[in-house]
Amino acid sequence: MLDHVGLSVSNYHKSRVFYTDALIPLGVDVVMQVTAEQTGGYEGAGFGTDQKPWFWIGSGGTVGGPTHVAFNADSREAVDRFYAAAIAAGGRDNGKPGIRADYHPHYYAAFVLDPDGNNVEAVCHKPK
Repeated sequence: MLDHVGLSVSNYHKSRVFYTDALIPLGVDVVMQVTAEQTGGYEGAGFGTDQKPWFWIGSGGTVGGPTHVAFNADSREAVDRFYAAAIAAGGRDNGKPGIRADYHPHYYAAFVLDPDGNNVEAVCHKPK
């Protein structure tokens, strides 16, 4: 089981705004952050729930080729809100909200590309 995952981003401040806005509809927010002064150069934001950061973005390091990350949504409406918020925050469409029956009959998801081209998904596995 994973404890947390992190992505290097090319523009920390731009990506922090994107993820903050995009993840709010899923109930995920910044719960921890570190500054360049604290770490000697790296700055990062830990997103999560219940004060536990499990998704990190940060400066420094090499930004690799696109990564895929999927966030669980409690409802199809949350997937729709995620997609709208992510697009409004500067994300690019990579798959409008809808059923992805190839995965399973209730797989309802939306996909956006973040500022670095990573494929960010919100998915709900519940029937309606």
